Amino acid sequence: MKKLIAIGEALIDFIPGEKSKPIKNVSAFYPNVGGAPANVCGAFTKLGGKSEMITQLGNDPFGDKIIDEFEKYGIGHSYVSRTDKANTSLAFVALKENGNREFSFYRNPGADMLLSPESIKEEWFDEGYCLHFCSVSLGDFPMREAHKKAIEIALKKNMIVSFDPNIRLPLWKDKNKLREAVMEFMPLAHIVKISDEEIEFITGKKNVSDAKDILFRGNTKIVLYTKGAEGAEVYRKHDNGYSACEDVEAVDTTGAGDAFIGSFLYKMYENNITVESLNKIPVEILLNALDFSNRFCTISITRKGAIASYPDNFKEVLK
Repeated sequence: MKKLIAIGEALIDFIPGEKSKPIKNVSAFYPNVGGAPANVCGAFTKLGGKSEMITQLGNDPFGDKIIDEFEKYGIGHSYVSRTDKANTSLAFVALKENGNREFSFYRNPGADMLLSPESIKEEWFDEGYCLHFCSVSLGDFPMREAHKKAIEIALKKNMIVSFDPNIRLPLWKDKNKLREAVMEFMPLAHIVKISDEEIEFITGKKNVSDAKDILFRGNTKIVLYTKGAEGAEVYRKHDNGYSACEDVEAVDTTGAGDAFIGSFLYKMYENNITVESLNKIPVEILLNALDFSNRFCTISITRKGAIASYPDNFKEVLK
């Protein structure tokens, strides 16, 4: 079985015990394992796939907690290293009335940021199906170079490369540096997921149709455009499609976008989609995958947490 490999941050999300309060007014937080790339591994694995996470954790109890959670959900951690040079990254989250979030990160630096490119081994990718990454770990620190090496190897081995910018403005002192990093790495990916909250910041345009010349550069063949309760769209250079989203009350949107892209990548794997066939897939298959990911994501936001909130099987998603 080929596997999804994700590189980037694995951290502890401290989820508030109370909704509709800013972080400064929350009286209690509860630790949950998170980090977008780790969440994507969780979604892929819960659907029956095999995944491996490339990251670095501190030699601390929070790092132990993350490893325990990976083992619980079957996420591979053979490529996870530990260090005494920094602690495991933490993120405190507050939930607004509409389920959206406010973040405060404790990551200056975090252990994940210090992962060196020399740590990345080519043989890790021998059975790889897809490499997924985000922008949180593309700052001016060693993990950025580790990403470059991982992407280079993945492309060499003809793996699908997937990128979710997953914009986190509080982590960047210079917002232009964030935009530049996204624009540098985005053309390396075959599949790009972008949300309605991110597209204008990244491209200067308000929708995918106007931003096509910016989004479809380099390797990019598919753009997934998520719009929260308004559903999701899929674009290729020559066609597009739309999937509506079920109306539910959002309890916690943490990891929702990761649930979407993780389940979409699983549907690509299930349908034996390769780099060469991304442009040739019948649009009906893409729309089926979009519908599935919308449903998977919708279920997740009715529960607290990230990986723990994801459906455990196809039956729950398809009912």
